[in-house]
Amino acid sequence: MDAPTSDKLSKTEFVSLMAIMTSVVALSIDGVLPAFPLIKQEFSVSETEIPMVVSTLFLGLGIGQLVFGPLSDVFGRKKPIYVGLAFFMMGSIISSVATSLPMLLVGRALQGFGGASPRIVSVALIRDEYSGNAMAQITSLVMTVFILVPAIAPSIGQGILWVADWRWIFYMLVAVSLLVWVWFGVRQHETLTVEKRKSLTMQHFIYGTKETFSHITTVTSMIVTGLVFGVFVGYLGVVQEIFDKIFQVNHLFPLMFAILALSLGGASYFNSRMVLALGMRKLILTALLSMAIISNLFVVYLEAVQVGAPPLWLFMAYMMLTFFSVGFLFGNLNALAMEPLGHVAGIGSAILGFVQSGIAVVIGTLLGLYMHGSVVPLVMSFGTCSLISLGILILERRFRKSVSV
Repeated sequence: MDAPTSDKLSKTEFVSLMAIMTSVVALSIDGVLPAFPLIKQEFSVSETEIPMVVSTLFLGLGIGQLVFGPLSDVFGRKKPIYVGLAFFMMGSIISSVATSLPMLLVGRALQGFGGASPRIVSVALIRDEYSGNAMAQITSLVMTVFILVPAIAPSIGQGILWVADWRWIFYMLVAVSLLVWVWFGVRQHETLTVEKRKSLTMQHFIYGTKETFSHITTVTSMIVTGLVFGVFVGYLGVVQEIFDKIFQVNHLFPLMFAILALSLGGASYFNSRMVLALGMRKLILTALLSMAIISNLFVVYLEAVQVGAPPLWLFMAYMMLTFFSVGFLFGNLNALAMEPLGHVAGIGSAILGFVQSGIAVVIGTLLGLYMHGSVVPLVMSFGTCSLISLGILILERRFRKSVSV
């Protein structure tokens, strides 16, 4: 199902399509969050077990990226996306008919595995079409549109719950993936010509792996992204509980979640306007410094001054500032990591995604055991993560030299 033309899409349509392809996984995560109380009740799931509904999807996502990335170098960018979307739909259907938590987790793992294809191959697609700061600009624009999906996803899930069973959220995901299939198949041309494709050999995989890990900037950016992403996985697993149990405003959960997501999206938009003038590295450093200062000062306040949970408005103010800082990180870090990997974009993006997801699943799962009953562990996680990330990046000579220019 290839597009009848090899002409580039307009920037607006290309950004929109890449954002929606990337958003398939985000919608499958955030759209299900309002259903957590119902899932816990139906399957008798504890507070420490329910985050697995999120972390299992990220586990499948990490494995899927390692599979579909290399395949996109061998068969082109389009065919792996078709296969991945088919797996995603299969996982959505299994989740919709699940009769136990283990069966639901199998469906979620398949969703993550299949959803990895549009997510990771879209990175290679962007790298095929753009490079340098222009790539960072496109990546940030994609992130800006992408953030709108998490912002409204809990409201979509909540809206479905008002009129139907939680299983209908997964039927909705099947419909969305079909829409993406058709749009991508009809409009997007193949960006990897036959003569540029690789052979499916172990030598190609080993070469791509060596190339990826031979660039210190790629490695440091990959690790830092995984650390920040890990705190996010932990956050997603407990965010519904935070607003329900700690602040007792579960009816406002979709709104609160949307406000925080839009804070991150707003930063991504500003990043797309600023990155060409200031460069990726300076923006990354500034964002991590801001997050470190804000988070660690808030931890001191919570431990030394505040008795019990902070006021909701204060917690939201902190989270908005933190998410605004994070909005300058993901697009720039991924673009920085991919910059030297144009000749191995498929395997490079696959390894990046696999390592980032692996780090994130481990960190997010561990944090999910402790982020209950208080917001302090969440705030402390952001503060610690940002300090460690700053240390990793500043110790890297080329990064430090670029920032000091």
